[in-house]
Amino acid sequence: MILWLNPVSGISGDMLLGALLDLGAPLDGVREAVARTGLAGWSLDAARVTRGGMSATRALVTVEDTATERRAAALLAHVERAELPLAARAVRAIAEVEARIHGTDPGVVHLHEIGGLDTVVDTVGVAAALDLLDVTEVHCGPLALGTGTVSTRHGILPLPAPATAALLASAGAQVTGTGSGETVTPTGAALLVAAEARFGPVPTMALQSVGYGAGSRDPADRPNVLQALLGEASGAASGAGAAMVLLETNVDDVTGEVLGHLVGLLLDAGAADAWLSPIVMKKGRPAHTVHVLAAPERAGDCERIVLAETGSLGLRRTTVDRLALPRSTVTVDVDGHAVRVKHGPWGSKPEHDDVAAAAAALGLPLREVTRRARSAGSEEAR
Repeated sequence: MILWLNPVSGISGDMLLGALLDLGAPLDGVREAVARTGLAGWSLDAARVTRGGMSATRALVTVEDTATERRAAALLAHVERAELPLAARAVRAIAEVEARIHGTDPGVVHLHEIGGLDTVVDTVGVAAALDLLDVTEVHCGPLALGTGTVSTRHGILPLPAPATAALLASAGAQVTGTGSGETVTPTGAALLVAAEARFGPVPTMALQSVGYGAGSRDPADRPNVLQALLGEASGAASGAGAAMVLLETNVDDVTGEVLGHLVGLLLDAGAADAWLSPIVMKKGRPAHTVHVLAAPERAGDCERIVLAETGSLGLRRTTVDRLALPRSTVTVDVDGHAVRVKHGPWGSKPEHDDVAAAAAALGLPLREVTRRARSAGSEEAR
């Protein structure tokens, strides 16, 4: 499922959670996920409220321990028990930007205004709701950023808050101004980062439902709500094909051995395909383009593998439509050796690894084992 967020009044953790509950994420399922954190003295409810004349769902999070200052590690210890990677990534993102801002280590950084236990409920709740709604892609429109100042433990700070600004910059977020006051919170920004949100217009999809998450305030100039659209990729919905993600990066300082290893890692990680193209870059330098085709839910893992293995400072990400013809696979016997044969509308092809193993064991040429496997496969498919 594809989720598109329309943050014309900003975004916070509880606004996003409210929008997901309004889309149909089951409240009991979200509560079960929060309960796995081992957190004591909390509650999560949903209420219908009105903001600027619009009906929306307000996620009501309460905690008995109302302290707003504690180490990020303490929050992360709770979040990790829920076994929802997105929630853990969100808290780590907050810790990392706060550590950079204050010149310390993420493992010991002390959170002030965002160190409350309600952050655990918000991050785990959102991660659980996304899972329960089967969301595989998150897209987001331009974020409405308020300006001015905010009073903190460190004194008067500019808006957007430094942590919020750093998080949005790390995600390459699209932003627009919207008067004064805080409209985007660090938790809201961290959840977008953790969800690997892509910023831009509404993606092509078959729209299924619309939800609205309410903020705590009710200003006079606009409805303080986060609009959320949920739908299926149009290709998947029509049966004509499927929306895929194409990742690409150019590298001129990576050896062939590393690139070959990278392709194997990507395929093992679930990429639909991975390949290399030789290119010539500036100043006549020989180089390669790394290409990866992946389903949206696999794209994030593939991105991290490409960046970690190549050391590249960035990559290109494009949504493409793939036409996938019907196919089937049968396993045939070639002189006592199992060989898989893939059948499509216009031909058949034995799996090379199986053919190579059988050829080595039988002492036969590859072409002979391929011929026998294809012949046996054609008989099996009839």
